[in-house]
Amino acid sequence: MIEFNQKETDFLESLEEARIATSHDDIPHVKPVSFILHENNILVATDYNTRTFSNIKDNPKTGIVIDIYKSGNHKAICIQGKVEIVEKGSEFKKYYEIFHKKFEWVRKDPWAENEAPFLKIIPNNKTSWGLK
Repeated sequence: MIEFNQKETDFLESLEEARIATSHDDIPHVKPVSFILHENNILVATDYNTRTFSNIKDNPKTGIVIDIYKSGNHKAICIQGKVEIVEKGSEFKKYYEIFHKKFEWVRKDPWAENEAPFLKIIPNNKTSWGLK
């Protein structure tokens, strides 16, 4: 199991946007997403009718980059892992509560179980730099 050190944890908890990478037919697909760090996993909300979701259904391996780009002072964490889809139950409710508290867009456009899933990224590799 990959664990984040305190500097990485602080960095991940200070941001809310990332870029997730999936693939289909050997074609990469990258898009910005909102995320949270929870119990050493990265959680992303998505919709059922997205390319990201259909790609994950076919291939649960993913990469995600969380970074701040400043020339000469770039900070980033690149994570690779396997995705578990969370659609309902107590785990879904726990993640939804965290998203609801953190993100205004969730409060403005709420959803329920089985309406939109969470992608739980379980890291198996990570690289970080610029975190002092």
